[in-house]
Amino acid sequence: MAPEQASSENFNICVIGQAGRLQYEALLFVASLRHFSPGFRGRVFVAEPQPGPLWPRDPRINDGEVLAALQALEAEILPFESAAFGAAYPYGNKIEALTALPKGQAFVFFDTDTLILGDLAAVPFDFTRPSASLKREGTWPKPELYGPGYGQIWRSLYDKFGLDYDSSLDLSQPDEYWQRYLYFNAGFFYFHCPHEFGEKFLSYALAIRDDPPAELVCQSLDPWLDQVALPLVIHALGGARDSLPEGYLDGAVSCHYRLFPLLYARESDTVVEALETVCAPNRIKKALKAHEPIKRMVYQGRGAKLRALFDRDNLPRKEQAIRNRIKREGFWIR
Repeated sequence: MAPEQASSENFNICVIGQAGRLQYEALLFVASLRHFSPGFRGRVFVAEPQPGPLWPRDPRINDGEVLAALQALEAEILPFESAAFGAAYPYGNKIEALTALPKGQAFVFFDTDTLILGDLAAVPFDFTRPSASLKREGTWPKPELYGPGYGQIWRSLYDKFGLDYDSSLDLSQPDEYWQRYLYFNAGFFYFHCPHEFGEKFLSYALAIRDDPPAELVCQSLDPWLDQVALPLVIHALGGARDSLPEGYLDGAVSCHYRLFPLLYARESDTVVEALETVCAPNRIKKALKAHEPIKRMVYQGRGAKLRALFDRDNLPRKEQAIRNRIKREGFWIR
């Protein structure tokens, strides 16, 4: 890890929790935080969408064992209303939940499918310069053969919001290569005020969804809308791709594992040991065994069998190839 000073600012953490998979992942996240970062001083929020016209079914956490375990771990359930996205685009939860957080208090949002592996106080956040996860592939845009290229597509978005496109570019990367353009995974992001960040995130996302530039005509925004808007928000708020030194998040302090079969296939022994350590206490096990992927992968030992199929030092370059092999071998579950 880099030797920079850790942030002395207290901050809050937010993940999304709702009925289904996310409630179990939220519990696993909070349990890992309490185990591996016991000195964390901020508040821990599990943001929960509330019933409403955009949800055909009640989205709230519906497993009593999960709620009891979260309470025992001193996580706070944070209700929020879905006014723009809901079931049609559940990734929008991370956008709409932000303005339910305490205004003016620094925050870090994590995707629920994340494990904390170390001391969050050691992470040198500069909450005045937001950033987000660089653990990503070139998933968006997908330029057409005779259509606009990466540069035209991204420039059209910066122009739409009156942002300086040229200063967002990584000039060490070649023209029309996806990494030249500011692009993040939304697995984590942070700033000094969730309301300021959330209001801009919502404004940009809705403007892109409802009135996209002509250059986006052939581009899919589902599920990529949040990751299209996110770099624009970060750039507008004075952030950058290099605001956070490497080696902390998506490194020694956190792991965005995405799905349990992928975790066992490609993550380090340290991550697997952390997962199994956090799953072991009886209170946690009692709640998590209701989730079929955790039950099979962790408690019934199928994860170890899957893990033996892959050489972590020689993994396929593309995630899709890893997924395909897991499926062929009969270990896929989500």
